[in-house]
Amino acid sequence: MLRTYQPNTKKAKKDHGFFARKEAGTGILNKRRQKGRKKLSK
Repeated sequence: MLRTYQPNTKKAKKDHGFFARKEAGTGILNKRRQKGRKKLSK
């Protein structure tokens, strides 16, 4: 039986990476910039 978290860098980048956030078009990156987050995305 597989455990719940099976890390996969490629998949993580595709789902939570910078370009994924950028293309989402919901203003996540700007909100995080505004808040002063050091890391904007994975």
